[in-house]
Amino acid sequence: MRQKRTCVELCAGGGGSSIGLEQAGFEHTRVVERNPTFCETLERNRPGWGVVCADLGDFDARGLGDVDLLSGGLPCPPFSIAGQQLGSEDERDCFPMALRIVRKIRPKSIMFENVPGLLQPKFELYRKRVTARLARLGYGCGWHRVVSSDLGVPQYRPRTLLVGLLGRRPEEGPMYRPRRQKTVTEAIRDMMGENGWRGLGRWSRLANGIAPTVTGGSERHGGPDLGPTRARKAWALMGIDGMGIADEPPARDFVGMPRLTLRMVARIQSFPDRWRFAGTKTAVHRQIGNALPAPVAKAAGIFVRGQLD
Repeated sequence: MRQKRTCVELCAGGGGSSIGLEQAGFEHTRVVERNPTFCETLERNRPGWGVVCADLGDFDARGLGDVDLLSGGLPCPPFSIAGQQLGSEDERDCFPMALRIVRKIRPKSIMFENVPGLLQPKFELYRKRVTARLARLGYGCGWHRVVSSDLGVPQYRPRTLLVGLLGRRPEEGPMYRPRRQKTVTEAIRDMMGENGWRGLGRWSRLANGIAPTVTGGSERHGGPDLGPTRARKAWALMGIDGMGIADEPPARDFVGMPRLTLRMVARIQSFPDRWRFAGTKTAVHRQIGNALPAPVAKAAGIFVRGQLD
């Protein structure tokens, strides 16, 4: 029997990454999130996770004992195109606070997730500074680019993962083996047809592919929709109106392009259907849009456990 591994998670959002790490065999001893509504979601679904509703700067990281993994989906706007890619000049850059928490609790491993833009050449110096600070703390690190659709998530969604081990570097090479891709039709056809929609067959043929990356997670984003003009055009090619989020699946005689419901978006993000979100439609969509899909976190967690075990 494998030894149990503990995890402390930062910037947990609505819980996507936490679900995946749980599936990989990690037990959460603390889950930190600053948004009270998101914290309510975490408490509803996993009251035993030790949810702490606080800013990273206010989180008391002392007295946690041995921690096998410190993980976190650190805010992505400093490195995303939509966030203007200001990097360390962006007030939302949480890497410095996360590194201070690493210094306090000295976990056996770390895993921080962000947007693929962090791997662009313009941020090479920033990455070197992060890994140099971690090296001074005793951690060997590696940067990984992962694509969610390679792990059965029905959307493209590339991400960057920083993985580090105390006392040595992680093994080089791929973090996972790609599996068969899952299409939007496979993921949500049953939901789209719940009301007996007559156009389901035609729509299913249009949506028989990989979705663009789900967006809408930013606190500066106006309301629940599927992103800017370019993203909405990509959704339209799949027969989906990305201008907003529907309250119900299309009716039997609906004509035109349907909109996704929150439950459909959540399934495209690989949240379990039983996961209960708190908050308004906009708040729920932000929780979904911000998430690291559970299959990606699970694959990363299995990789980290393999290094530890």
